[in-house]
Amino acid sequence: MSAVLRVSGFRSAATEARRWRANRIPLGFLSLLCLIAVALPAFAETDQEVAAREQALDVAGAFSNDGFKIRDGHWSGTFAPHEKKLFAVDLYAGNSYWFSVGATGGAKNLTVEIFDELGQPVASDKFHADGKAAAGFSAANSGQFYVRVGLEEETPAAVCFLYSYK
Repeated sequence: MSAVLRVSGFRSAATEARRWRANRIPLGFLSLLCLIAVALPAFAETDQEVAAREQALDVAGAFSNDGFKIRDGHWSGTFAPHEKKLFAVDLYAGNSYWFSVGATGGAKNLTVEIFDELGQPVASDKFHADGKAAAGFSAANSGQFYVRVGLEEETPAAVCFLYSYK
């Protein structure tokens, strides 16, 4: 008669090898994690972009007193002297919109223009102050519109674009 002696906590080498293979982190995943950790600071906003967003939010905050809601998301970056950028936005008929821009430093002259899906200018209300600008209108039809933001200065500046709707 043979007795089997079982000792709790004892594992064979084969069992340990299976556990190790099951619990190890795949090399590809570890590489991806390292890449993200290294690249993440490249996507962080600079102090100037944060200050530009503060300017844009200052303008948009005035429109929220009239019932406008600031849309989630924004664009920020650095404009070269006299640079213009075009943003495509999907808008809905019957809603009113304000497109706000803020800039930092010596940037005092900003432009905001709105175009329909055919590229034709849309009549809009305008606001302009040092380092801030906005344009607003009510969409008569749904579809894609374009907003052109420009920096009319001789020096580069950080700029932030966002919009509000009602």
